[in-house]
Amino acid sequence: MLDRFTGLQVFSQVVSQGSLSAAARSLGMSQTMATRHLAALEERLGVKLFHRTTRRITLTEAGRRYLDSADRILEELEEADAIAAAERIEVSGTLRINAPVSFGVRVLAPMLPEFSALHPALHLDLGLSDRIVNLVEEGWDTAVRIGRLTQGDLIARKLAPCRLVLAAAPSYLAAHGAPRTVQDLTRHNCLHYTLSHALAGRTWAFGADRGARVTVQGNLQANNGDALLVAARAGQGLVYEPSFILGDDLRAGALVPLTLDHPPVELDGVYVVYPSNRRPPARLRAFVDWIAERCAGVPPWDRGLALD
Repeated sequence: MLDRFTGLQVFSQVVSQGSLSAAARSLGMSQTMATRHLAALEERLGVKLFHRTTRRITLTEAGRRYLDSADRILEELEEADAIAAAERIEVSGTLRINAPVSFGVRVLAPMLPEFSALHPALHLDLGLSDRIVNLVEEGWDTAVRIGRLTQGDLIARKLAPCRLVLAAAPSYLAAHGAPRTVQDLTRHNCLHYTLSHALAGRTWAFGADRGARVTVQGNLQANNGDALLVAARAGQGLVYEPSFILGDDLRAGALVPLTLDHPPVELDGVYVVYPSNRRPPARLRAFVDWIAERCAGVPPWDRGLALD
């Protein structure tokens, strides 16, 4: 009887190498033996894992569903062998990371070269979207989430607080003056971010308990924080956005932080999340531990800012 482990290896290598002959060479066996292992695996499962023609071999739907489990089993066996042999586990494979656009461009992307240097055998696939993706259905290993978490089927690790800052350009303040109270905001041009759950319906909240609320008006709204930043930098109006978006301009003096009679709120936090339905592979554990360490204490985007 052919062993199941080798069958899994053949299956995984056929997918990664693109052919039975290449898979056989990578495993040091004949193509005939590789074919026998694959046929035995399909017979045991009772499904076809590949569509085969004379020119190509492609996964069936059942094969696509089986691939993730097979790769996970092989990876866990490799980790177990390394642990038993007291060897360092090499972080390899592909890690798919999803993040909001502004955070991904401003914070995560500049940090990732350091992580890649630590794990040269790892391939990173970074996807940026302000849409809340379904990690399992869309094939993401992990994601950065900002604000209140709504999906209960994820494991979450808080990286840092997410602090809002009210700010304006010096040119705007010279022309219109600075607000002193939350209610003063009704007399200013407030640039509104449309995707915020915390600042829904043009209502901006302030205070530790979010109890000081004001309905604001303005001549620009956008579904991207960096678009509002550009307008604020040009003196168009006030912005109320996370410090990771405004930080560079605040440090440079292009924007001025404003202090009212109630402090800005926090958007719950910045989290790294991943599916709870399986043991995370070594590459995911390495990423979560690394980014949590990089954000410990004062997170990178808040360093050098006087926000208190």
